[in-house]
Amino acid sequence: MVHYLDPKNDLTFKRIFGEHEHLCMSLLNSMLPLEKDQRIVSLKYQPGELIPEIPLLKNSIVDVCCTDNSGRRFIVEMQMHWTESFKSRVLLNASKAYVKQLDSGEDYRLIQPVYALNFVNDTFDPDESVYYHDYKVVNIANVEKQKEGLELVFIELPKFRPTNRADRKLYDLWLMFLTQIRNASTEVPAELLDNEVVRDAVQYLERNSYTKAQLETYDKYLDAIRVERTFYVDALAKGLKEGEAIGIEKGEAIGIEKGEAIGIEKGEAIGIEKGRAEGKAEGKAEVVIACSRNGFSLEQIQLITGLKKEEIEKILHADNQI
Repeated sequence: MVHYLDPKNDLTFKRIFGEHEHLCMSLLNSMLPLEKDQRIVSLKYQPGELIPEIPLLKNSIVDVCCTDNSGRRFIVEMQMHWTESFKSRVLLNASKAYVKQLDSGEDYRLIQPVYALNFVNDTFDPDESVYYHDYKVVNIANVEKQKEGLELVFIELPKFRPTNRADRKLYDLWLMFLTQIRNASTEVPAELLDNEVVRDAVQYLERNSYTKAQLETYDKYLDAIRVERTFYVDALAKGLKEGEAIGIEKGEAIGIEKGEAIGIEKGEAIGIEKGRAEGKAEGKAEVVIACSRNGFSLEQIQLITGLKKEEIEKILHADNQI
């Protein structure tokens, strides 16, 4: 049995899309909203942009930078965890690639567009039906009027669901490639092996094609991601405790106020107890929703909140997440 590595890992992602022009070109043509006459026909790799690190995310960024035959610049990235800082980082990186063209351009009219394609192995938009986000410079009064220059695309991988179409397009195949091959025991979907281009990419995931040193680098990257995820879980757990404290305090106040209406002595006992329960439940519900939107599994949410699976599913159902 052939064992495969995860294509989202820094080592494998760069090897596939940073060393093989035809694979990177196929990915870009499939993922970017390019018109037929704008499709990329050739690529040349460029050195990665020098970019500032985001705290706790320094190990979760991969870069592929290239230009096509017309001079357009493309940046491809894989982000394992989402923070609002990442948006700013992508904009900065794309802007630097745009500005750097002035060194070789004779005038502003020769500056070519820059496209940043960003795969995010996390969720950041509460709308579960939308996972493809395309940002352009537009006229506020008339969004049909656009200024070419910078285009940023973010794709939330956990939200992608393969279609059942018989004629799967490369768009679906590349997203299946990134989301459905996760570890050595994964069986590669037949559709991926049936497509010549994607099949080429799959072969670069075969574990036996990597040296021992490369596999150690691969594992170190996974360990770094786990550490970052642990920091994130710890921060959420701390938020849960603080949320419970606020909920209890709020619940006590509500309970006492209600209690006074029917009798201070009895009301305080009943109201405080009810308020504490409601406060704790409210705090845990908020953490459950936040964890789910950030890609945590049910088992991870159970570990953080101490809730039963049925309780978590009830909260997510009420939030329209399942």
